[in-house]
Amino acid sequence: MALDKRTNPFRPDLAASHLRGEVEADHYADGTFYEVIEPIADLRRSPSPDAALDTQALLGERVAIYEITEEGWAWGQLDTDKYVGWLPANALATPGAAPTHKVIVPRTLCFPGPNIKLPPVAALPMGAGIAVARQVEPFSVTHNGWHVPAGHIAPLSATYRDPVAVAEMLLGAPYLWGGKSSLGIDCSGLVQLSLHAAGIACPRDSDMQEAALGQPIALEEIARGDLVFWKGHVAIARDARTLVHANAFHMMVATESTADAVARIAAAGHKVSAVKRL
Repeated sequence: MALDKRTNPFRPDLAASHLRGEVEADHYADGTFYEVIEPIADLRRSPSPDAALDTQALLGERVAIYEITEEGWAWGQLDTDKYVGWLPANALATPGAAPTHKVIVPRTLCFPGPNIKLPPVAALPMGAGIAVARQVEPFSVTHNGWHVPAGHIAPLSATYRDPVAVAEMLLGAPYLWGGKSSLGIDCSGLVQLSLHAAGIACPRDSDMQEAALGQPIALEEIARGDLVFWKGHVAIARDARTLVHANAFHMMVATESTADAVARIAAAGHKVSAVKRL
């Protein structure tokens, strides 16, 4: 079976050393780990700002980098979900203090001191990782001096009980192919972000999710938390009758009657391919 290029770092000219013997390449290299230092870093299919956006890496995430070009692009693999692609090299740095906490709200602001009247220095998305050094109530202070509202973060081990409640927090977020934050998110990004917040491992794309997650059930049995798949799309059941999903029809994260969504997408030529219960 051919390796999936989305989650295996290989090209005709370069491949990860651990793939030697599985793929042919002109050169093999060991990855060097870097840390994402921007709130959000776009991972693109090729080294160009106009290239397709495949996914996004969030602050604190580790990335195994195999090449950095003179033009300032880094090719590597995200540690969290193993996605491969090109990132701006200036969004990466040698790893510093390991993240201890993560953002648990759709978006939070970081201040340069313990005063909310100060101009924020950064806005962090849900899932971003930060290294907390101390507490100055009502803030948690990071190793680089950012003051983050303490109620907006939690230890890395903390989880939401209900991934659907996480998805509902993103209602109204604009639809963005490849997006993974409240500034823009796609269908599988919403599922991944919601499941990760609940402590459930989840691959990035909807076809990967359909293959890897849950057990098949009938559409008629659908209940809160079940995943409904079509070719190229996934939604999360809020209850027996409604879904929440990021979709290009509404161009945002929206709720929709399950029956309406099934009929609308069927009219466009795609029937439900699977319903999965986690």
